[in-house]
Amino acid sequence: MKIALAQLNPLIGDLKGNSEKIIDACKDQAADKVNILITPELSLWGYPPQDLLFQPTLIDQQWSLLDKIVKFLAVQNLELTVLVGIAEPTKDLQVPNLFNSIVLLNNQGWEIIARKQLLPSYDVFDEKRYFRASKSTGLINYKLGNKAWNIGVTICEDLWVEERIQGHRIKGPNPIESLTNQRIDLLVNLSASPFTTDKALLRERIAAKAARRLKCPVIYVNQVGGNDELIFDGSSFATNSEGDITLSLPKCQETIAIWDTNQNLSYREALIIDSEEILLQALVLGLRDYARKCNFKSVLLGLSGGIDSALVAIIACAAMGSDNVSAILMPSPWSSEGSVQDALALAKRIGIKTATIPISSLMKTYHQTLEEPLGEAPKGLTAENLQSRIRGTLLMAIANAQQHLLLSTGNKSELAVGYCTLYGDMNGGLSVIGDLYKTSVFNLCYWLDNKKSFRCRKALGLPTQGELVGSIIRTKPPSAELSPNQLDSDSLPDYAILDPILKALIEERQDSLTLVNQGHDPDLVTKIQRLLKKAEFKRKQAPPTLKVSDQAFGSGWRIPIAST
Repeated sequence: MKIALAQLNPLIGDLKGNSEKIIDACKDQAADKVNILITPELSLWGYPPQDLLFQPTLIDQQWSLLDKIVKFLAVQNLELTVLVGIAEPTKDLQVPNLFNSIVLLNNQGWEIIARKQLLPSYDVFDEKRYFRASKSTGLINYKLGNKAWNIGVTICEDLWVEERIQGHRIKGPNPIESLTNQRIDLLVNLSASPFTTDKALLRERIAAKAARRLKCPVIYVNQVGGNDELIFDGSSFATNSEGDITLSLPKCQETIAIWDTNQNLSYREALIIDSEEILLQALVLGLRDYARKCNFKSVLLGLSGGIDSALVAIIACAAMGSDNVSAILMPSPWSSEGSVQDALALAKRIGIKTATIPISSLMKTYHQTLEEPLGEAPKGLTAENLQSRIRGTLLMAIANAQQHLLLSTGNKSELAVGYCTLYGDMNGGLSVIGDLYKTSVFNLCYWLDNKKSFRCRKALGLPTQGELVGSIIRTKPPSAELSPNQLDSDSLPDYAILDPILKALIEERQDSLTLVNQGHDPDLVTKIQRLLKKAEFKRKQAPPTLKVSDQAFGSGWRIPIAST
C-alpha cells in the first residue's frame, strides 16, 4: 500500500482555496498510484480557525467543497482515499456544537470516520471554546487486494498521552490505549502542532511509544506554515512497528512524500541540522507567511547598528528577498558614528535599501513644544522615550505611505522587563524576535557568522561568503544610545544573568524561593519579578510575536495587568 503524507500550508478560513490545495495534492499523486492521501488536522479550514468557526456560512460551505473533491476523484477515475479535517456540526442545540473531525473521501462519496477526543485548552490552544470531545477512537477498514487493513485514526492531541515523556497530559480518555485490543495494522495521526525548539524530537518519541505499544507503524502528518503568531514546522514522519523513523519530511516546507509498505527503506534528512538552523528556518517561515497571508509585498525596519535589528534584517532578507526589505537609520546626537557605519555596512552585506533621517531637529522641536506644559524641557526617561517615539512615528509614516509591513526589532528580554517604549520601538505589525531572549539573539548571530551556517544561508538566498552580522556588531556592548555613553548594563543585569531568571519565571513558572535556593541573588530576583509585572501593560499593546518557545508573550500568556 502507498500512503501520501501531504504536509500542506493552508490559509485560515479560505476553505475554497484549501480544498483546491487538497485537489492539487490528489493530482500530484495520481501517477504514483497512491492508495491513501492524508492531510493535516482541520485541513479544510487551516489551524487554528478560532472564531471563524462561529460563521454559519463557512460551516455550510464545507459540504459543497467535500462534494467537489469527490467529483474530482470520480471524473479523474482515481482510486484514491483522502483523509480531510473538517468542523462537524453536532445534532443538538448544546454548545460547543462542533466536533473536530476527519472525513474519508473517495470517488463514491464521503463519510466522517473520526472525531477528536482530547481537546487542548492550554497555552495558545482554546479548543474547548469551539469543539465537543468525542468518546471513541476512529477506525478504518480499508481493503486493498486480498488484504484488509485495520487503521486507527487519531487527531493531534489524541496521540499525546505519555505522561512520562511529556511531563503532563490532558485529563480524559486514552485514545492509544483504546486501540490496544483492536489489532490495528497502522495508526495515523492528523496534526496541527505548532513549532517550538524541541517539539519535533518530542513528537517522534511519543509516536515511537505508540508504535511499540500497538505493534504497528505510525504515520504522523503535520500542518506547515505561519498563521499569525504560530509557526507550524511540518516535520511529518512515519515509523515502523519498533518506533524507528522510516520516512521524514523536510521541516518548514510544503511538500508531499510517499510511505510504501512494500519498501522497508529508511529515509531521513541526510544532514544533521543545528538547532540554530531550525530556529532560523522557523522564523523565516513565520515572517514570510505572515506577510504573504496579510498581503504585504515588502517590509520596513529601523536599523540601529545593534545586534537585534541586524538579526531581524537578515531574517527579513531570507523571508522576503533583499529587494523587498527597506531600512531606515535615524541617528540622534547620542548615536555613535560607529553605530551608523555598522548599520550601513550590514545593509551593504545583505543588499538592502537604506535611508538616513537624522532626528536631532525633531528632538529640539519636541523639547521646545513640551517646555511650557512641563514647566521645563523634557529630561531623563521622558527625553529618552521621546527619541524612540520620534523614530516610531517616522517608521509608521513611511510604512503607511509605502505599504510596507513594519517589523518590530525588540527581543524577549526587553519585552519581559519593559526595556522598550510604547509607541516607539514597540511599533510594528509583527515582532520577529520577540520570543528570543537576548542571549539567544547572540547565539543565533554567532551561528550565522560561522561556517556551519553557509549551507543554510545558501538555501535561504543569503550571501554565503564571510560574515553576515559582523564581529563588530556581535561584540559591541548592547546599548539603546538614548543618552550619552548609555549601556543596557546601566539599567539591567548582564543578560547572561538576567535571561536564565526570566526563563525560569516565564516558561517554568518558578517562584522566587526556588530561584533563590538555586543560588540567584534574592534582591535581583525580586527586582526582575517587579519589572516583569510592571511591564505587563506594555506587552498587551505589543504587535503579534512569532512564537518559538514553550511560553511566548502572546495568546498563550494570560496574566492580568491589574493584579497583586
